Amino acid sequence: TYKLKVKPGKTYLLRLINAALNDELFFTIANHTLTVVEGDAIYTKPFDTDKLLITPGQTTNVLLKTKPEYPNATFLIAARPYFTGQGTFDNSTTMGVLEYEHPFKKPSKNPTLIQPNLPQINDTQFVSNFTMKFRSLANDEFPANVPKTVDKRFFFTVGLGTSPCPKNTTCQGPTNSTKFAASVNNVSFTLPSVAILQAYYFGQSNGVYTTDFPVEPMVPFNYTGIAPNNTNVMNGTRTVVLPFNTSVELVMQDTTILGAESHPLHLHGFNFFVVGQGFGNFDPVKDPVKFNLVDPMERNTAGVPAGGWIAIRFLADNPGK
Repeated sequence: TYKLKVKPGKTYLLRLINAALNDELFFTIANHTLTVVEGDAIYTKPFDTDKLLITPGQTTNVLLKTKPEYPNATFLIAARPYFTGQGTFDNSTTMGVLEYEHPFKKPSKNPTLIQPNLPQINDTQFVSNFTMKFRSLANDEFPANVPKTVDKRFFFTVGLGTSPCPKNTTCQGPTNSTKFAASVNNVSFTLPSVAILQAYYFGQSNGVYTTDFPVEPMVPFNYTGIAPNNTNVMNGTRTVVLPFNTSVELVMQDTTILGAESHPLHLHGFNFFVVGQGFGNFDPVKDPVKFNLVDPMERNTAGVPAGGWIAIRFLADNPGK
């Protein structure tokens, strides 16, 4: 069991990384307060919490202020998944120990073990309240350079669908003849035989990828209402091509196809600003007027809320990614 040894009356910087492949994780240290100061290597306005959520690929830096005097106790450090979807997953809790070092006494052989308090495994309301607390410093030294005007707007639905189970294999989808397939605007990514960037730079894109990725759902529906009967996805290597220095606004909408589920999304090679989020279907008239364009959090990975949406803005100024 991992042990983190600390001294009383000190402040420690903990760099937390979610290295899980799929699970968003709740994290806490029993009977201690954590001050969040950074997310994805970007300073945030500090705020206190006794528990936090971190999605796959995200990093969160926190300050841990230890108790002023030596306590005759040890404190469990705990993490477990946040899960709202379907399918099987490991719902166990992983544990470590926060242990105080006494300058003069040996540790007690049977110290009191303080238990942690984690949110329920499907506590979407906690997740929403926690993520809304992140704000950029937005000062002269660390400005929030969120695009105020937008050149391109995109609306992507994200969620699960189904694909036929390959011949002579066993699948664990909704039926024995199907498998789960992640999709964006009902397109599930097909891994190309040649790297996309390589094909682009050498002018060999033909047959490797296409540039016709849908900028909005091809068949609009009530995204968080009753799901369509047809859950099949399309497959392809389809891309969106942007001119250099294009300012982009992207709204990502969760769907209830095969169940509403939180979906962590990473934008490789860029930081983006989270300008808004909410539950239900995104309203293109009412919701944008509430966007935060003053001190939105800048990150490179964020979660689309289960049964909701998230809006980000970024400047497409990295042609290498």
